[in-house]
Amino acid sequence: MVKGRLNVGTVIDGFRIDELRHTGGMAHLWGVTREEDGATFLMKTPVVYEGEDPAAIVSFEMEQMIMPRLKGPHVPRHIANGDFSKQPFIVMERLEGETLLPALKQLPLPPEKVADLGARIADALQSLHEQGVIHLDIKPSNIMFRPGGEAVLIDYGLAHHRALPDLMQEEFRLPYGTAPYMAPEQVMGIRSDPRSDLFALGALMYFFATGTRPFGDPQKLRGLKQRLWKDPAPPRKLNPAIPPLLQEIVLRCLEVKAGRRHPSAAQLAHDLRHPQQVPLTARAEKMERDGFFAALRRKGESPMSLIDLPPPREAEASDAPIVAVALNLDDMAPDLADKLRRTALRILERSPEARLAVLNVLKLNRIALDQTLDEEGNNKHVQRLVGLKDWARPLNLEQGRITFHVLEAIDPAETILDYARVNNVDHILMGARANSTMRKILGSVSAKVAAEAPCTVTVVRNRSVAG
Repeated sequence: MVKGRLNVGTVIDGFRIDELRHTGGMAHLWGVTREEDGATFLMKTPVVYEGEDPAAIVSFEMEQMIMPRLKGPHVPRHIANGDFSKQPFIVMERLEGETLLPALKQLPLPPEKVADLGARIADALQSLHEQGVIHLDIKPSNIMFRPGGEAVLIDYGLAHHRALPDLMQEEFRLPYGTAPYMAPEQVMGIRSDPRSDLFALGALMYFFATGTRPFGDPQKLRGLKQRLWKDPAPPRKLNPAIPPLLQEIVLRCLEVKAGRRHPSAAQLAHDLRHPQQVPLTARAEKMERDGFFAALRRKGESPMSLIDLPPPREAEASDAPIVAVALNLDDMAPDLADKLRRTALRILERSPEARLAVLNVLKLNRIALDQTLDEEGNNKHVQRLVGLKDWARPLNLEQGRITFHVLEAIDPAETILDYARVNNVDHILMGARANSTMRKILGSVSAKVAAEAPCTVTVVRNRSVAG
């Protein structure tokens, strides 16, 4: 291993160190240039000096194993690793801009800004969880954004990968994480539940909406464990500008039992983007902490009894899919509508945690002005919403498991595709239209969706519908 401290000008495996960009508790970040082509990157090296925490090395090993396996816009692109026998390093994409850390000077943020940030971070978590990784250190300094707005999660030193040995779990007994954001099960040493990241995101949204950390910043295990039995002050008590809908979502993220949180990051993102369809519970109207005796009763219980243990097979994002049913209310035959219902029900029966999003596209004119009322003076948007609910009523789904969306757009197929991409839809269900001259000339909506969707598409047909 290279001894001593690295310096500007040092060349390691073809990468020249240009500057020290950041020094953290476990690693240094360097700006580097690849000599062969002049491309610039970021190099991360572990803190390996005498007297430093050995967890810095173990976490760096984990990050070296995990980062090459990650793909997509929500993670930094991995370039190269350096061997511990010489000089350990990770070279990755150099992201421009800042983390969310400077935003702390502007707190509290407007509720709509908090919801937007939360939804974009939840998108990134969904992508990560689908790749089998739990971040376990979601905090402002580990979140950046691309120019297009996508959240990027950085620093995987504390992460858990379901297909890799968990070195942090095997070698250390103390919980590792960032105190204000650690989930109760993480405090108790459980690192295999993706819903821990949802708790951390809830703590971050609480902080950004109120300017106050929900559990303070305890530095000892005793203080960390208080979140198992002592609930935070309701956000609306600290900031009356916070709407009940946002408090409902944030406090659901902060539930001690993971099973009471959202089943997946995708469903959390969906709620944040469509809060008007979130069913309100007592969480939304809560204005005071739980009483002294309720907290005392919980404190007297075994800590492990207060949390949920993850299932034997680690929870995956696919266990809680979002299924979108795209309905054409203009000319759908009753038998096709019924067949769509039966197909949707079969899908939901296989996935008890699934959510159904029922869609209709209210097609707009390309040139002529659109009228919001029909010939009888009824609001078209409202009428479509009623039609969607009428279609879904025989399914008898409980509130909160189904949402309804009337999307106004010129291109129905592209609108359905865009909804699927933005909301991390796992399965699109739609009916095939009957044959017509225009359909043959222009092509069908279902054909385009099936060809371009980022997920599974099922096109339901009547026997009389050919091709």
